[in-house]
Parts: sequence; C-alpha cells; structure tokens
Amino acid sequence: MTTNYLDTFIAVSPDCPSTSGVLPREGTVAALQLDLLRARPYALTSDDLLFEVHVRRSGGEAMERAAFFARAQACLRASPLVKQHGWGLHHDGEGRVAAYPVDSDDYARLLADPSLKQVRGMRSRRA
Repeated sequence: MTTNYLDTFIAVSPDCPSTSGVLPREGTVAALQLDLLRARPYALTSDDLLFEVHVRRSGGEAMERAAFFARAQACLRASPLVKQHGWGLHHDGEGRVAAYPVDSDDYARLLADPSLKQVRGMRSRRA
C-alpha cells in the first residue's frame, strides 16, 4: 500500500489553528518532516518522507522499508504540518512533495490550481 499522491495539493485542515506556516518544535515528527521537505523540495515522495522520518526517529532500530509499509501508514493528510502548523503539501506528477506555508503566494496559487486534485488535511477533532 502506498501513501503517495499525484498532482495533488493537501491544504491545511479546516480546524488548523495556524494562520501562517509555523515552525514545529525541534525533534517532533512535524519538525523532521518539514526539515526534509525544506532541504529538498520535490526530492521525496510521501512514502520516502514517512520512511525517512521513521529511520531518523528510531535511532538505528529502523525496520526494513517493506516491513514498515506492510503495516498501514497514515497518509500526509494526517501530518501535523497540515493539521496544526499551517503548511500545505503539494505532490507533483511524479508524487514528489514540497511544503508551502498557508500565508504564502505559492500556497494560494496551488490552492486555486484547477489541474490539481484538491484535498484538505484531516481534522484534529470531530466536527
């Protein structure tokens, strides 16, 4: 099973408390995801990103990639970046990901792009 999206923009969750792209607290999953995405925009797929964060958090005890994805993994719609920190995630035609702060011109452009599938991040709480 893959978590990759193609030609998709994941906008911030409807209940996201941030009105700008907030830098997450160091050492959190969100911080690791954002560091990787900002260092190398459009270099990693969602699967690559999730596995790399797993490897970095496991301190050398990481399971093999096949074993990691043998268990169900949440897609980036459940990422704390879109749920809490005000970052949208754009997946290009090859599934590679980049992050954009909600208050940026690029975010607005991607949100209005009719060629992209538009989805929202998952809510933090039930409606």
